[in-house]
Amino acid sequence: MVFKVTILGSNSAIPTLKRNPTAQLVNHNERLFLIDCAEGTQMQLRKYHIRMQRIQHIFISHLHGDHFFGLIGLISTMHLLGRNKELHIYGPSALQQILQIQLQASQTELVYPLTFHAIDPNEYAVVYEDDKLTISTIPLNHRIPTCGFIFKENPGKRKLRKEAIEKINIPVHEFINIKNGADYTDITGRLFKNEELTQEPNEPRSYAYCSDTSFYEPIIPIVRNVSALYHEATFLHDKAHVAAEKFHTTALQAATIAKIANVGKLIIGHFSTRYDDATLLLDEAINVFPNTILALDGKEIEIE
Repeated sequence: MVFKVTILGSNSAIPTLKRNPTAQLVNHNERLFLIDCAEGTQMQLRKYHIRMQRIQHIFISHLHGDHFFGLIGLISTMHLLGRNKELHIYGPSALQQILQIQLQASQTELVYPLTFHAIDPNEYAVVYEDDKLTISTIPLNHRIPTCGFIFKENPGKRKLRKEAIEKINIPVHEFINIKNGADYTDITGRLFKNEELTQEPNEPRSYAYCSDTSFYEPIIPIVRNVSALYHEATFLHDKAHVAAEKFHTTALQAATIAKIANVGKLIIGHFSTRYDDATLLLDEAINVFPNTILALDGKEIEIE
């Protein structure tokens, strides 16, 4: 089952020729979820050959422009292209009013349903759930109310042991019950325990996205043991005082969070424009947490 993240923007507030401001696309089982939507995000979607009309859920972490100024443009383009599928947007309550004003001012009546889900950035809460995936908020510490998002696969059903199923010649209609944990009794009355017929499902994967935040240890219990953690790393640690003033994080601090939380992989991004070469931040983070990679525009990251 596919579970990957495409980085659409990796810079902080100001775009550069190499890096767009923040946006990411999560593909889980061919369902597309957009996280944040900086100015230019729809151009990035086109550049990396992602069909924007397949996006059904958009999550906005906070109301700084480099995280949502591209949203109304994307909504409008979907409208002009004749979208008919419902679009769900999750974000701070004030975002709904902002979108309504923009649509009213342009006298735009969308040709598709738009559903807004207000979230409280200060609370940990489930905001989306289906049979395969649960998405929750992660309260962060920034200049304005801000949250991250954690994508967790729901535990799967047990997997059939093909050789055992074929040997016993179990009817196909029994497969669902067995996957759900049931034993099986054949026509002779012989009982086969579920452990003989199945094996454990794959370990559920998880991805945590921590948008703009200062070094904030309360997130550690929430992101503990996730498969991959994206954490902003705006500055090198020699600018720790600047990071603290602006409620941002250094690469060293992001790596410290990853190490304490025992995550599988750390992805750092939201780089200050002062760093033309982001490998400087990577080198600093690797010294604390070796399994660190850069969130560079266009990069696809498999969640393993």
